[in-house]
Order: sequence, then C-alpha cells, then structure tokens
Amino acid sequence: MATIVRTVAYLGLEARAVEVQVQLIPGLPAFNVVGLGDKAVGESRERVRGAISAMGLALPPKRIAVNLSPADLPKEGSHFDLPIALALLGAMGVVDVETLADYVVVGELGLDARIAPSPGVLLAALHASTEGVGLVCPAAQGAEAAWAGSIEVIAAPDLLALINHFKGHGLLAAPRPGEAEEIARGPDLAQVKGQEIAKRALEIAAAGAHNLLMIGPPGAGKSLMAACLPGILPPLDAGEALEVSMVQSVAGTMTGGRLTRTRPFRAPHHSASMAALTGGGLKVKPGEVSLAHLGVLFLDELPEFQRAVLDSLRQPLEVGTISVARANAHVTYPARVQLIAAMNPCRCGHLGDASLACARAPRCAADYQGKVSGPLLDRIDLTVEVGAVSAADLMLPPPVEGSAEIALRVAAARAIQRDRYAGTSVRTNAEGDGELLEQVAVLEEDARRLLAQAAEAMRLSARGFHRVIRVARTIADLAGADRVARIHVAEALSYRRRAPTN
Repeated sequence: MATIVRTVAYLGLEARAVEVQVQLIPGLPAFNVVGLGDKAVGESRERVRGAISAMGLALPPKRIAVNLSPADLPKEGSHFDLPIALALLGAMGVVDVETLADYVVVGELGLDARIAPSPGVLLAALHASTEGVGLVCPAAQGAEAAWAGSIEVIAAPDLLALINHFKGHGLLAAPRPGEAEEIARGPDLAQVKGQEIAKRALEIAAAGAHNLLMIGPPGAGKSLMAACLPGILPPLDAGEALEVSMVQSVAGTMTGGRLTRTRPFRAPHHSASMAALTGGGLKVKPGEVSLAHLGVLFLDELPEFQRAVLDSLRQPLEVGTISVARANAHVTYPARVQLIAAMNPCRCGHLGDASLACARAPRCAADYQGKVSGPLLDRIDLTVEVGAVSAADLMLPPPVEGSAEIALRVAAARAIQRDRYAGTSVRTNAEGDGELLEQVAVLEEDARRLLAQAAEAMRLSARGFHRVIRVARTIADLAGADRVARIHVAEALSYRRRAPTN
C-alpha cells in the first residue's frame, strides 16, 4: 500500500494540492519519480538518497516508485524533496504514516540532510490553513509561514530533527511571525528645487494612484522626483501587505519572514526583456510589473525600452492582472501598479534649446517620442513637462514643504477614497470605472460643459475621457470637495496629453 504525504504545486499565486505517493515494490532496486515534474523534481532522487544516507539509513533493496498526483499538473521546484523523503521514510517504517497525514510538507533537502529554504512557503501555509492541517517547512522560513494564522507550523533545520520531533524525542519550538519591516521613506521632495508643476502632478498621482509621465531634459530631476514618490504614498495596510508578501514569497525574495509596509518601488533597466517585465521564463516567475503590485513601477528612459515590451504593459495597466501563457503553464499574477515614466523630449534631450539641440531638431523629437505607442500613452493619466533647472533655482533655500507635509494631504485623500469605495474591490480613483465612476464623480454643470468641449477639441478617446474624470475626482478629494467643480476639471485637462494633429 502506498504512503501518502500532502504537498503543493504553485500555479501563479495559487497553491494546488498535490499528493506524494510512495510505494516499495519487489524487484530490482530502482528509484523513479513520475507525475510531470521538471528537472529539479527529477533530481530530487539524488538529494533524497543523499539525505537519508547522511542519517545512517540505507534505502531498501526494492523498486521505489514515487508518484506526484494529479499526474497531469505541471510541478516545478525543489520543495518536493522533503515530502518525498518523508513519504519514503513512512514507507520504510521510520516515521508514523498517520502523523504525516495531518501536515502539508514543503522544503528542499541538502545531501547532509539539512532542510533548505524554497520559494512559496507563505502560499503553502495559507493553503494548509484552508485545508485545516499543519505545515512542515524549513526552519529559515518558519517566521514566514507563521503569518498564515493559527495553524501548527513545524520549522525544522534538518531531517533528523524533524524525525525526532515526530517521535517525541526533541520537540521543535513553534516559530513566531517575522517582524514587520520599518517603513522606508527614501529621498525627500524638499531636495527638489523648483519644478512646482511637476511636484503638484506627483502629489495628484500619489493621491489617486494615477499613472504619470514626466518629459524633460537630462538633469531636470525626473528620476529624483520618481524616487520621492514612495515617501508620500500611504503605507500598506494589513491586507495589502499580505498580498505583496505572497508575490515576494513565490518569487523567493521574502527574507526572514518579514512583512513590509512600504509600497514596492521597482525600476527595471530599459534593456529588460518582456519576460523580465511581465513574468515568464522557463520556470514561470512574477515579472517586474507583479513585483511592483500595489506600488510603483518606474520606467526611466521610456522610449529606450523595446516597443513590444512596453506594449505588453497595456493589459495589466487596464485590468490590474497579468496573464502569462506558456506551452507548459498558464498563470495569472496580480499587477495593480502605478506607472511612473520619464523620458527626454528627443534623443539629444535638449529640444527647444538652440544652443544645445542637435541639427535634426525638431524632427528628431517626433521620431524619438514615436517609439512609444499611442495606446500606451492613452493609459497615462497625467503628462507633465519638466523644464531645466536654472542656476538661480539651485541657489534657492530648500522648500518649506517636503514629503512629510505632502504625505499628510495624500493620506487624507486616500482616506476619502477608502470610505467612498468601501464594500467594493476598488481602492483608489484610478481603479474606478463604468457606473461606479459615474456615481462617485459628481460633476457640477459647468464642469460637465467644460469636459464635453475639451473632449471634442482634444479628441479624447473614451478611455481618456474617463481618465480625466478620475483625475478631476482626485483633485477634488485633495481639496476636500464633495463635488467636482470646473476648476478641478480644468486642472485635470491641463495634464492630459494632446493627440497629435494632422
């Protein structure tokens, strides 16, 4: 009769139940693992063999058959080592089989029988919680697993300590949840001299989680202002922190079981591939757009990215998820990000300055900006021109108002939105759409007339029309107004990129 141990296979941010079935069959000695596993799963035979040998035990002289059920579910990763080893030890009579039935088991084995960390332990712990069973995991990830709630977590440093725990010879202490990391604020906006219009646009973007594009010459402070954005965003609440940590867990970037309350800030280089940005690869992993979930995705030198890579962001920016379809997997990751982009007006970067501009100006500007597709630009709520900083601006004393003061106004606007959208899946104005947007964006009559006239004159698409309303609603929230007035719509329109004229 086969010995069965529970484990999981990861499919995106979902942990699917898997049974490790081990049976000892009379015949020539062999060790086979079946069940649609990848190369890491196939190599687990040698790691399990080495770990059991390190404890002074020998494999039985029989045919060892390991089946990972369901057999048609792809299985990736080294976390199958520990459940295979425990199921084999159960079949050998070393561990009580009935005890193993009460746990989900994950962990990688070393040849010296140590249990090494593996990605996705938090997802496995949440799965175990829903199944009403305990979790066996590496000692280094016990603090991470403990965040799942009131489930029994056995965090073992090595295979021998785990066996002794099951036999009652040396009980392992229950791990405690890791400490929440301190909120990292980053650079302060007080360092930015001048650029009042850009800083105002940054405040609006932070208040409503809107996408922002800054266009300006080199050295104008675009990258610095983008780096200041996390310092004015509100910290993650408990539910959001868990969402972000789940992505970090499956990506293997969560360290010490520490949850963070700081919103992610990801700034990939413009040479990043499509798989790096959206996710994928031979072993499907979250990309930058998912690692920035509920945070900021900063794309500097926007036209330098490959056009196909940028266009792959169009769907996640609209729906907040990214679906990665590969021949061996089809997974969906969360991707509710705030896109902040920066670019020079042209390749030389000095369009409009006759003393520094290249000989191809202004035609080079059209060629350079044309690398970014119109549909992607249509998804950007605010576009702001960032002028060069003069020597006179640099000699000015630091601004009286810095990130702390702006963060208070942003937090107040976010609180208004949280109350407004309570009971829905929407968190911010940037996510509002359809009937919900019509209900919350109460436009005054003169504001409606201005918006209708501007939509015709600026040739706004339906998407652009609604994004103007969202921005206007955020501006009204910052002002503490219940209704969207004409002045709020006018400011929102001033940040809207105009469609090119024929």
